[in-house]
Amino acid sequence: MTYNGYRFATKAHERLYNPTLSLYFLKTLQTKGVYPEQMLDENLAMDRGKLRYIAELAHGEEVLAQALNGETGIPIPRLAKRFGVADVLAAVKDEPFMVSLLYYFGVLTLTGETDFLEPILNIPNLVARSLYVERLREMWMPTYEDRQTIPRLAEQFYLQGDLAPLVEFIDQRYFPILSNRDYRWSNELMVKIAFLTLLFDDRLYMMVSETEMDHGYIDLSLIVRTDRRTTRALDLLLEFKYVSLQDLKLTGEQVKAQSMAELAALAAVQAQLAAAAEQARRYGAALSVRYGLTDLRLFAVVGIGLERVVWQPVSLI
Repeated sequence: MTYNGYRFATKAHERLYNPTLSLYFLKTLQTKGVYPEQMLDENLAMDRGKLRYIAELAHGEEVLAQALNGETGIPIPRLAKRFGVADVLAAVKDEPFMVSLLYYFGVLTLTGETDFLEPILNIPNLVARSLYVERLREMWMPTYEDRQTIPRLAEQFYLQGDLAPLVEFIDQRYFPILSNRDYRWSNELMVKIAFLTLLFDDRLYMMVSETEMDHGYIDLSLIVRTDRRTTRALDLLLEFKYVSLQDLKLTGEQVKAQSMAELAALAAVQAQLAAAAEQARRYGAALSVRYGLTDLRLFAVVGIGLERVVWQPVSLI
């Protein structure tokens, strides 16, 4: 989950571990007797520059965000084969070019094929995912105030299971930024990415989006690392749904003017909260068995347009 997941042949069945990261982990364990505090070896910090290059291309930011949707991945017609200096300078920087380059950089990998035998690529593991999250967070939350506020809000959720301050930040600060992006895919993904980029902390959590579980996919699970189990951090699971403004027949201003209780009482929002809660219970039960968890906290979260978020805690039983 942390260092494995690499696959470089469409017919291969086994996934490979990153040798540099694996040796970094084993060396730290051997010399210090504990897991590395930072799961990413700084020898691979150059990968940040590669993602920065892609993000600065036209539609590159969209490719990075789409890659975080691990359930579907990114299908492309074919992998590019040539990346000489002339190719990089002169080639059309379309999605197949960018995705192929990320593949050869080692921050995307093959995970399957479409019905038309087109390759599907995904982020290979937790460490690579952290680079994507870090880059998008830097692009969308660039100010000093943002970087001071986000860890405080995340910590309140980690320790108390209180989503209210984080949701208020998303409503007031994050959504106005995301709503100006012209993306091709659903806003449900953008709601999930908002929480992912704000909550990602691989120093504390095994934090995986789209964990396969019980014939479905968990939207976002935050399981405390085995070497951090002595902390007061909670194990957390969030399931996301989305309701469009068109479905509610309301304008963005009307949605902003209502309280969370008023929004939660709307029939369409109630239905999505109930669906998210049912999934959270099902996946939460399976996740608790897999990791031996005794107090997993569950949350149903519904995005309303890119205007507001409604949420509620969910009982496992």
